[in-house]
Amino acid sequence: MASEPLGQRIQPSLRRWANALRKHGWFPHVPLAVLVAGGALKLLHLDVGRDWQRYLALVMEGQFDQHAAVLPPLLIGLGQLTMSAGLLMRSRVGWTMTVLMTIAAIVSLVLGRHQSTPTLIYFSLLLLALLISWRAFDRSSLAASTLFAFTSVVMLVMYATLGSYYLGAEFSPPIKDLVTALYYAMITMTTVGYGDIVPHTPESRLFAVSVVVLGVAVFATSLTAVVTPMINRSLQRIVNQKGRIMKRKDHYVVIGNTSLAINTWRELVKRGQSVTRLLRDAPEEGELTEVDIVVGDSSDVDVLRQAGAHEAKAVLAMRDDDAENAFTVLAVKELAGTARTVAAVNDARHLSRIKLVQPDVIIAPQVLGGELTAMLLTGEKVTADFVLERVFR
Repeated sequence: MASEPLGQRIQPSLRRWANALRKHGWFPHVPLAVLVAGGALKLLHLDVGRDWQRYLALVMEGQFDQHAAVLPPLLIGLGQLTMSAGLLMRSRVGWTMTVLMTIAAIVSLVLGRHQSTPTLIYFSLLLLALLISWRAFDRSSLAASTLFAFTSVVMLVMYATLGSYYLGAEFSPPIKDLVTALYYAMITMTTVGYGDIVPHTPESRLFAVSVVVLGVAVFATSLTAVVTPMINRSLQRIVNQKGRIMKRKDHYVVIGNTSLAINTWRELVKRGQSVTRLLRDAPEEGELTEVDIVVGDSSDVDVLRQAGAHEAKAVLAMRDDDAENAFTVLAVKELAGTARTVAAVNDARHLSRIKLVQPDVIIAPQVLGGELTAMLLTGEKVTADFVLERVFR
């Protein structure tokens, strides 16, 4: 018997390793955060070097004009270091800002004074890894949004202050120290404009315009980033408060808003069963008013406990993402309750991976369609036992 190719032999091992990494809850966001932080330090070292104390002293002595080219990579590097914390929280805002800063780092390496091919390749691969793993960053975290807001404001203040200091001779009266530059930056960003310091060259006027535009945009975006999670949490509490009318015990928890989840919920209700629906987003006003609903992340143990998953008869993970269904099963097992777990499979390629998390029942109705079609067209006999075996694996 011919031996199997090397790729086929190592594939099951790779799948087990990937599943084990996801199971422990630190992949891929932790490695990506470390890689982003490492790239940021490399970028800072490339342009600033180890002698950052001397560079800082020269800036404080008014010799910033000799080192203006280092400002973009300095801001990008510091921003990436800060946003790596957002990646650890699996924040969508942190992921978005990291992607934008990684693109900015690539542009800086291409156009900057220090062009390093290995570093450019590193950031290009890092950008590809971030884009591939976008599904892992789906949380709206108040802490991550606050971090984003703080980082954006700090970077804007640095840009406005150092830019004012660098163009100091083009203002009337001239800006000769960092304190005056910070004063002008804050007055301009907040659009107060006392008029005691006025730009009198085209370059300084364009710079003032950029500070005003960026100031309005950053403050508005930062406010939205912080307020939106707070509003979402309030809406979730309101929706979930309505659902507490029903006693969540010996019931069914149906997770997801797919056709399979909706039909399962309806059939259970028709049979007189108590059902709690767990949705990621709150329904529109007027929809599902008489339904017991919990809104939140189904892989969050606290959300599942709020839905009574630890005292339910069964928890049915029926979202359209097979990976999220697997994470939900793992979270239910972490509760150590008596509920049976049911996982839906939407893609036949994920069936073996879903089996690794060991749900009590695997239901794969969409996987069955292609097999039944082929059997009917080729004249094979279809029995009830065959259908049950394929649907409930």
